[in-house]
Amino acid sequence: MNLKKTQGMATDQFLYFFLRLRKNEIRRVVQRVQTLHPGETPEQLARRLINSQSALSFVSGAILHLPQLLPVASSALKFAGFAGGASILTRMNLFLILEIALLYDHDIDDQARVPEMLAIVSASSLSAATPFLVDALKWNRLTAIPASGVAVASMTQLIGLAAVKLYSRPRLEAIEEPVLTELCEAPVT
Repeated sequence: MNLKKTQGMATDQFLYFFLRLRKNEIRRVVQRVQTLHPGETPEQLARRLINSQSALSFVSGAILHLPQLLPVASSALKFAGFAGGASILTRMNLFLILEIALLYDHDIDDQARVPEMLAIVSASSLSAATPFLVDALKWNRLTAIPASGVAVASMTQLIGLAAVKLYSRPRLEAIEEPVLTELCEAPVT
């Protein structure tokens, strides 16, 4: 019995067009890290990806809210592409969990990835809200720069480590159907 279901076209279209999720790029990154570090375990490779992305996340999170902090330069920064910063952070985290899934031989086209990706969208939006917390606490507006960097980098670490824990677990589909049936019909003692 094959429990695997493939994502629908609408889901693929949404992820590609709205979040610019390119699965071929994810596969390329995983292949590259495996080639560069051939003797490492999937967990070691995943930690490399997490650490690399955390540094990038810190910088991205720190500059994410520059348009809000510099009202005069806001238009120029938006024109330069800083306005879409939150979606960039979300895409980075989506790429990270799919790269980790691929390291553990999970199918990134499997429908099981959709709820995981939705959780990432929610978590990423929480970490992007740090400047609003700084405003609510009436801290200096410039505090939002390092606070956002730390919040986004921390969220990337948490997301990455949760992905390692999730994808390193044995999969249910690896169990043969007769064994699964026996487990379901076994009397509870």
